[in-house]
This record gives sequence, C-alpha cells and structure tokens, in this order.
Amino acid sequence: MTTQHSAGKKKPWGGRFTEPTNTLVEAFTESISFDARLYRQDIEGSIAHSKMLAKIGVISSDEAKLIEDGLLNIRDQIEAGNFEWSTELEDVHMNIEARLTDAIGEAGKKLHTGRSRNDQVATDIRLYMRQAADDVVTLIQTLQKNLLDLASNEVETILPGFTHLQVAQPISLAHHLLAWNEMLERDVERMQDCRKRINVMPLGSAALAGTSFPLDRNMTCELLGFERPTRNSLDAVSDRDFLIEFASAASVVMMHLSRMCEEIILWASESYKFIDIGDAFCTGSSIMPQKKNPDIAEIVRGKSGRVIGNLQALLVLMKSQPLAYNRDNQEDKEPIFDTVDTLTASLQVFAAMIPSIAFNRETMHNAALKGYATATDLAEYLVRLNVPFRDAHEIVGSTVHYAIKQGKPLSELSLKELQSFGSMIQNDVYDVLTLEGSVNARDHFGGTAPSRVKEALTAATQRLNTEN
Repeated sequence: MTTQHSAGKKKPWGGRFTEPTNTLVEAFTESISFDARLYRQDIEGSIAHSKMLAKIGVISSDEAKLIEDGLLNIRDQIEAGNFEWSTELEDVHMNIEARLTDAIGEAGKKLHTGRSRNDQVATDIRLYMRQAADDVVTLIQTLQKNLLDLASNEVETILPGFTHLQVAQPISLAHHLLAWNEMLERDVERMQDCRKRINVMPLGSAALAGTSFPLDRNMTCELLGFERPTRNSLDAVSDRDFLIEFASAASVVMMHLSRMCEEIILWASESYKFIDIGDAFCTGSSIMPQKKNPDIAEIVRGKSGRVIGNLQALLVLMKSQPLAYNRDNQEDKEPIFDTVDTLTASLQVFAAMIPSIAFNRETMHNAALKGYATATDLAEYLVRLNVPFRDAHEIVGSTVHYAIKQGKPLSELSLKELQSFGSMIQNDVYDVLTLEGSVNARDHFGGTAPSRVKEALTAATQRLNTEN
C-alpha cells in the first residue's frame, strides 16, 4: 500500500477549525496504514447506504447510480494497486469518500448523509469479521478432514496413553486423534455461535443517537446480509464485544493447536520416535547436519501466545471506556487483524502438515509395553473376582513393584508369580494383560475399543459432512 502526505488537503471535518493539524498529530492518529484492508467492506456498506438514501428520497436514483459506479471504480483501482492512500485523510472512509467526490462531484458529498464514521466503521468491521469467522470455520473443517483421514488407518494401532506424561493405559491411536477432533468440533461451534453476534448491523446509528432522516435500516440490513439492525444506537457504535468474543474463540483454537503441537514435538523427538514428519514441514540446523526440527509445530505453539495476547489487548482497550464511541477504538484493528492473520495461517499450515505424518507403529506398541499400562486391567480383573477395588489396587501395586525388579512386563510373569500376590488369579488373566486385550476391554460408548473407535470415526465423519 502506498500513502502520501498532501499538504493542504481539506479535512471533511475541518469547518470548525482555524489551524491545520500538526504533522505529529496526523502521523499519530492516522489509521489508514492498517484499516485500508477494510476497503471492500467500506465500499459495500456505502453502496447499500446510497441505495437506501435513494429509496427514502434523500438523493436521486441517478445520484445513487453515480455513487455506486464511482465506488466500484475505486474498488477496481485499489485492487489494481493504482490508488494512493493519504495519511492526511486519516482512514479508509475519508480516503474513499474524498476520491469519490473528486471523481463524481457533488453527488459524492451527499453519500455521508445520515451516517457517521462511528457507525460506518462498526459496520465495516462486522462485515470483515463475519467473513473471517466463516473462513476460520472452513479452515478448521479442512483440518478435521485431514485428521479423520489420518485416524481411519490407525484404529488398531496401539500407543500408551499418558497422564502426568507417565504411561497410563494403552489406547488406540485413532482414539487419540479423535480427541483432537473433539477439540476442533467445539472450536467450530464457538466460532459459529460468535458469528451470530457479529451479524447485526450498526449502520443508521450515526454518531451515537441516530439521525433525523427517515432511514430504512431494514433495507440496508437486507442488502448487507445482516440478521437484524442493532437495537440501541449508543451501544451499536461503541460495542466491540464481538471482537473480544472472536479473539477469545481464536485463542481457544490456538490453545488447542498448541496442545496438539506439543504432542507432535514430543512424538517426533528421539526420546519417543513415535512419528516422522514429512521433510517439507521440517527444517534443519545451520551447524548440526543431522537435525530435523519440527519447526512448524513449534512456531504454531509460539503463535498461540501472540493470539492470546491480542485478546488481552482488546479486553484492556475496552475496560474503561464510557459510552459511546471513543477514539481508543481505533486501536481495536491491529490486534484483531493480527489475530485473524495468525489464526488462519496457523490453521492452513497445520492442516497441510497433518497428512505428511507417518507413525512408527512398532515403536508405539513397544512403548506401551514398557510402562505397565495394563496394571488397571489387572485390578479390574480382580474386582470381577469380588476383590474390593482398594485391595485389588494394593495387590497390583505390589505385583508391578515385583515385575519392575524382575525386568518383565506383567504379561510375562508366570501364573505362579501372579498367584503369589493373589491366589484367586487364574490362567484367563492373560487375556487382559496384553495390550490388545486391554484396549478391546474398553468396549463402551466413548471408549478406546477398536469397535467403538470405528463407530466414533464414522459418526465424526458424518457430522463433518453434514456441516459442510
């Protein structure tokens, strides 16, 4: 984007003033350097507003057509890179209006009738955020599809499930990947719910009190695809809850991605060796030629802090503002734009990385064998023989202690060795001491038994297809 400082450019609000704006003030207060990205929304809102003004007789239909054609021409200039933005004109709204007036004359000066930059910017940012919310949902669903495709080949793959980063119980790898998908499903629901409160129209609220012109707000609402007009003009121009809500939903998405990245980073390490990430999604070291670093996962993990920080910035921005609009709200753009950009980029690269991951199934299986992951299964076996759970817990704890000393997994202890801790143990105990037996035993809704995981995978795929 190119900008210019044109000496002596008349401010649209300058009639009240007798001195030119100090150049330091102009540089400090301009927002065109970041709000120019709202040009499409600003033009869309202005076209709808001019059509409504023509309908209520404030401007003629010929003037409305002249305004629309002029605005569309400006849009084409901007997209072709032939539009010079002026910092003296402060923001996207004044730049476009000034260019329109230069191009079409008096009709351009009539466009701002019945509105203020306060309701104009509130409308623009809602139009922008509505599209952003839709785009984020699409990106999350692309990630979900890639995850479900990956999980479909790993239903029978066993790895250790962890608590406190200690081996806990064996689980299906697909079950683990479906846990990630559950997070993402909630993210989609949050973003779609947030969109409902984005999709209301402030236009017509003017500066804070409405206008004396008989605006048809329902008409502009319909033209712009909003669900309804806002109900209170004071709130409409000063509300930024929808930005905070989007930033909050975005922070949760990034937190979820960060958790997934942490596991990917651990799984790719030499200590785990559970996965291999495709070369296209890793980088090397400038000094250590053997290195293959999971940089994408690390950077996404790092960017989660950036998005969460933007949420905090927006909350602090709004916390002390009296009604109605205050110039503080100019500061909402950069954190929310950065949130949108960071979130969308993270989702795009993460979704692209997922299909490149290859699983080391044997390594995962062996890791589950080493951690006495079937200890709970032995305790449950004893409970089914009428041993109280706390007694069973103590028996199994002693058995594990003995197995550790012997350097054996539980499944390799002889029946005689097992019976030395519990005489009621019989030969059928080995059915539950294998990893496969343990996993298959969790045969209930939400459990990790392969049969249940297949059902869950089918249901998740159906839900995703229904959403799309």
